[in-house]
Amino acid sequence: MNKVLTEQDFVFKNTGISTPEKGSFTWKTPSNIALVKYWGKREPQIPENTSLSFTLDACFTLTTLEFSKRKTLHSEPASPVGGFESKSHHKKLDAILFDLYFEGEKKDDFKPKIEKFLSLIRQYVPFIADYNFVIHSRNSFPHSSGIASSASGMSALALCIMSLEREINPDLNKTYFNNKASFLARLGSGSAARSIAGELVLWGKHGDFHESSDLYGINFPNKIHSNFKNYHDTILLVDKGEKQVSSTVGHNLMHHHPFAQHRFEQANKNITRLSEVLQSGNLKDFINIVESEALSLHAMMMSSQPYFILMKPNTLEIINKIWAYRAKTSTNICFTLDAGANVHILFPEKEKDIVNRFITNELLQYCQNNHYICDRVGSGAKQIS
Repeated sequence: MNKVLTEQDFVFKNTGISTPEKGSFTWKTPSNIALVKYWGKREPQIPENTSLSFTLDACFTLTTLEFSKRKTLHSEPASPVGGFESKSHHKKLDAILFDLYFEGEKKDDFKPKIEKFLSLIRQYVPFIADYNFVIHSRNSFPHSSGIASSASGMSALALCIMSLEREINPDLNKTYFNNKASFLARLGSGSAARSIAGELVLWGKHGDFHESSDLYGINFPNKIHSNFKNYHDTILLVDKGEKQVSSTVGHNLMHHHPFAQHRFEQANKNITRLSEVLQSGNLKDFINIVESEALSLHAMMMSSQPYFILMKPNTLEIINKIWAYRAKTSTNICFTLDAGANVHILFPEKEKDIVNRFITNELLQYCQNNHYICDRVGSGAKQIS
């Protein structure tokens, strides 16, 4: 049984090994789709309820972190004014310096979020202040469209930084490496804690799972029934535009939500139920839990103050089509939703042919420009040579 790690366990321990002068690391890191949803948090990015997600495969972020040792400003002559360095001199020395390129273009408007992330993780990886960084990142899917791009993006960057830490401390074992990467990624985006490992990841302390933690995600520890192996997730892109309300704003609206406490209790009970289903292979109960969770998530949005709706008319058209098709055919197709309008259609491997025909013939008309993504459950992040 692995020890549950605390915040102190993730503080960098100086090994005395000199830090590398320059280099680069590349990670391909998946998005994920929550089956039991996380909605509501407290600082610093601590979930109000446990969540459980499928790790995806085709929806990923590819990030390269180039690094080179800074020429420290301490070696420069002091300011001639009274023999003291200026405040701006100190500020420049203290800043973590980086350039950011997203899909080949320099993206200064993305920098504030990365600056905040790097400042939050600095106490756990202080060596990042010794470097100039260039970050190159791209997604295999549309940015800001209800697919968890912040999850894959932040986890990819966290893994690159952990690769740098492993250069300084080669004795890091894989479990600690992954746990700390998840811990760091969480500080940039809560759901990023679930984008390190696969196939199923649990994040948030739960009484049924001794090794679970609010600080990082863990692999679902129980045996998974063969019904859920190679599970498919076809994502119908109903709306590829910016979300009207960001997830951060939505999470914050849970603080005074009249139904928040009941929602957190519901989610934690659904973790217990879904754990049993994943082991037994009961597909009908899986459908019931997963669709209920999706609708509960959006019900919280529609009943918050101010209230908002992220679903579009075509989202509802697709849901109704799925329900009618399932009733007619007894297939095990179901849907889930993230914080957006797009619909994730989940179905088992053995039903892929019949369900794919249904999607092509009946559902693509509701997608923006007929765009969709065929995905399935993946095995987690991978470092690219």
